[in-house]
Amino acid sequence: METQEDVQYCFQDRNSSCRKSSLSTSIYITLYIFFSLISAVTVFLNILVIISISHFKQLHTPTNLLILSLAVADLLVGLIVIPVTTVALMEPCWDFGEYFCGFYFYISFLCSSLSVGSLVLISIDRYVAVCDPLLYHSKITITRMMCCISITWCFYIIYNAAIAKIFINVQVPSRCLK
Repeated sequence: METQEDVQYCFQDRNSSCRKSSLSTSIYITLYIFFSLISAVTVFLNILVIISISHFKQLHTPTNLLILSLAVADLLVGLIVIPVTTVALMEPCWDFGEYFCGFYFYISFLCSSLSVGSLVLISIDRYVAVCDPLLYHSKITITRMMCCISITWCFYIIYNAAIAKIFINVQVPSRCLK
């Protein structure tokens, strides 16, 4: 049985605070290395896609613009969401404050929404290419695709800001509170 002295809380002045868990050092380091490698591979491979499509003029097609949009959204996941989620999962206490917690929820929802939105646009593009191949190049142009991508990104930025504002105003997650 644990005594009161054995239990460590994230915030010692509050008994309602979450408890600090103690992982063995080897498991702790292994998990951090594993998640860091996932993040690094995600960033590296998406940067390769972004550079390839941006640099080579032959790759400037409507479909590749969609792939570029997906790569940028996934790059944000690798740069921001995976590292912060790793810390949030590994550490029992949220030490970043309430505002960063709200920003983290906004960014994680935004990045996942942008990825899904890009996948939806890719599926629509492929549907038009398969069902109407003779008119594909007249229906789907680079300008129209850039407009669709811009509208999708703007929509999700505004939509997720509204959702995050409602979510944070209604209930701040208990991990974010001291």
